[in-house]
Amino acid sequence: MTRFLPFQFRYHPNGQVLLVNECGDYSFVPQSTFEDIISGNFTKENRQYFDLQSRLFLEQAENNEFSLQKTAAKYRSRKAYLRDFTSLHMMVVTLRCNQRCEYCQVSCAEHDAHKYDMPVHTALKIVDTIFESPSKSIKIEFQGGEPTLHWDVVKETVLYAKKKQQKSDKVLYFVLCTNLTGITKEQLLFCRDHGICISTSLDGAKPLHDKHRVLRSRGSSYDLFIRNLFLAREIVGEDNVDALMTTTAFSLRKLPEIIEEYIVLGFNGIFIRSLNPYGFAAEQSGVLGYDMHEFVAAYTEALRHILSINRTRFFPEHFATILLSRILTPFSTGFVDLQSPAGIGISGVIYDYDGSVYPSDEARMLARMGDVHFNLGNVHRDPYKEIFGGSKLRSIIKDACVEVTPSCAHCVYQAFCGTDPVRNYLESGSEIRKMEGTPFCIKHKGIFDFIFSLLADMSEEEENIIWSWVARSPTVDRNA
Repeated sequence: MTRFLPFQFRYHPNGQVLLVNECGDYSFVPQSTFEDIISGNFTKENRQYFDLQSRLFLEQAENNEFSLQKTAAKYRSRKAYLRDFTSLHMMVVTLRCNQRCEYCQVSCAEHDAHKYDMPVHTALKIVDTIFESPSKSIKIEFQGGEPTLHWDVVKETVLYAKKKQQKSDKVLYFVLCTNLTGITKEQLLFCRDHGICISTSLDGAKPLHDKHRVLRSRGSSYDLFIRNLFLAREIVGEDNVDALMTTTAFSLRKLPEIIEEYIVLGFNGIFIRSLNPYGFAAEQSGVLGYDMHEFVAAYTEALRHILSINRTRFFPEHFATILLSRILTPFSTGFVDLQSPAGIGISGVIYDYDGSVYPSDEARMLARMGDVHFNLGNVHRDPYKEIFGGSKLRSIIKDACVEVTPSCAHCVYQAFCGTDPVRNYLESGSEIRKMEGTPFCIKHKGIFDFIFSLLADMSEEEENIIWSWVARSPTVDRNA
């Protein structure tokens, strides 16, 4: 008797039926085959029988227990991030910023608002808290505002964390999130000497970048960015400087031009990010925002363009790479936004300038808008076990599983997707909601539809490109 293991399905836009099982293996079958499956007429005579069996859609007839054990092993691999609790620790060393970006999600403070600087003793207390994490791999990411405006606390944090590391078995990484416009040679040398990678932002060519990322002192933020980008690469190393862009209504139809700007400036990839409804971005949503269907259309067209570029050079789109990694491998990507349970608090956490702890940057942004619903505590007041093992985080995570979220529970993309209880709360007043029709769902379902259509009918060349992204190993000469 043929017995199927649990799976989800979707009549796919490409005319076939997509099947995805509990451990994330997928297969396309003709509609006639799917009708045989649901009517109980699927037998070994079907040419896809053994393929579905090898992909764990069917029990191994001779050893049913083996099928379940293999499924469980793959499932554990997908949820491995739970064992690494918590690895990403973001520190807001100041809310001050020398820019006032149109879409700033945190409503940054004026350049001279020193009351929003993190005190050194708070930074050191945060490091003590970080090192209580059971994760063997720790990444400390400095955010703002603009963290280079409060450089002393960055230096003290790095030096103190390295001392703590010497007495532990943890691997330690640092990332500096900076707009680069005010960074100095001395700061870059410190980054080089202490292995600090740089994450920055580039929204396109000069007119677009200057429009979105406005200097408080006037002048061109793009010109300063370019000057310091090349200085940073020279000192820190090209592979240690990366950028992402934020898509607004003004850049939505200019993605090919933005991609070209990244290539001209020597970046080896791009992350096309949609707008988040927080801070200044929420205040200007009528000007900067767009319908999520529009974003999906623009993004997928840009992805086609990037695939074409990759015929002659290695240039991945990083968000698509994350999705492809989740689809084509059984391993956890560590991308907080697409995990179930949601990665907030248990994969990444953020510490505000005053020591307050939030499960995600979006939760902190919400607090800046006046709602501290997601506050987990404060490092000066609360012990590690109360912050990370207390009722608040447990309650958030309980409602952050796609397996029990309305509409997500039966979605074919469930194994690859996630949910964002903070955004759910912002938009509906509840951490758990019916996701179908929400901007989050429209975005991810639309992009998954495109990716699976590509996977179902890709050429050998496209397959090699996709795997080069996943493996982070170019299959073509970058300089061709």
